[in-house]
Amino acid sequence: MPGAAQLTSVVKMLADPTRRAVLERIAREGEIAATSLVKGSRVSQPAVSQHLRALRDAGLVMERREGRHIHYRVAPGGLDPLINWLGHYRTFWHQRFENLERLLKEDE
Repeated sequence: MPGAAQLTSVVKMLADPTRRAVLERIAREGEIAATSLVKGSRVSQPAVSQHLRALRDAGLVMERREGRHIHYRVAPGGLDPLINWLGHYRTFWHQRFENLERLLKEDE
C-alpha cells in the first residue's frame, strides 16, 4: 500500500489524546503561537514542544517563525493518508451494508 508509513505515522499521532487535543486546538484557532498552546492547558511547555515536533514531523502541522515566536497551523493535506485509507473502507462497508439490506429484504 503506497503511503503506508505516512498512514502509520498519522494514526500514531492521532492515537495520543494530548496530541489530538493540541491538533484540534490549532485547527480551531487557525494559527496559534506555541506559547499560547501552553497557556490554559495542563501540559508543560517541554511536553507541548515535544507534541508539536511530533505533529510537525508527521506532516500534520506547519510552523512559521516570527522573531522568537513559532506559530503553528494545520498542514493542508496532513490527514490525506488517513482520509484516503478511510475512503477505501467507506466504499467497502457501503457495499457490504447494501448487500445486507438486500438479503434482509429477500427474507421478508
